[in-house]
Amino acid sequence: MEEKKMNISISPDKAAGTYSNLAVIAHSQSEFVVDFAGILPGMQQATVQSRIIMTPENAKRLLLALQDNVAKYEKQYGQINLNNRQQPVPGSTFPMSFGSGEA
Repeated sequence: MEEKKMNISISPDKAAGTYSNLAVIAHSQSEFVVDFAGILPGMQQATVQSRIIMTPENAKRLLLALQDNVAKYEKQYGQINLNNRQQPVPGSTFPMSFGSGEA
């Protein structure tokens, strides 16, 4: 089977990226909403940097793509250790490595 190639363009401002150490995920029957936020030590409120809205089918495709990429990363660089930090629990908020004191 021949693999189709897709061209993707990205503007310079988007290519710079946005840092996030917190994700808030919500869903309805027809969509998933992922808010990527940032919170700094000593701050009481996180600021949403980007909101992504997608269909349930594309949310599952994202999940599978992340699983595949994490597996490839760990094969190349070693196991990712979560250091007993808070694990994602069924719900909507997932802190991504906040509070380590590392830059």
